[in-house]
Amino acid sequence: MSRRVSLPAADDLFRPTSDTTDAEPAAPKLAAAPDPTDATSERASGPSRRKASGRVRHDEKMTVYITSEELLELEHARLSMRRSTGKAVDRGRLVRAAIAMALADFEENGDASEVVARLRET
Repeated sequence: MSRRVSLPAADDLFRPTSDTTDAEPAAPKLAAAPDPTDATSERASGPSRRKASGRVRHDEKMTVYITSEELLELEHARLSMRRSTGKAVDRGRLVRAAIAMALADFEENGDASEVVARLRET
């Protein structure tokens, strides 16, 4: 009997984790852009409602550096929301929701949006 330890092969370590049999990964589903000539486009029907991605597996990562004061304000807002709504929201979801709101405002108002005004200040 050999006292040698049996280690897994590279194929065992780097195997695909999904159960799909497709050779290509599924493309992300994107909403179709509204027709600007259509009378029922987003601008004609009211403010756009861009939705945050919520609790899903995210394929992309972005690092953002913030000051300690901004982090404390973010944590304070997160805890206040938890206290008032009873819903536990992590920082990532809160930031993604804020990004969705800023982009929706920019889509709707363009140069008159709040995000453009704040960026002009800096």
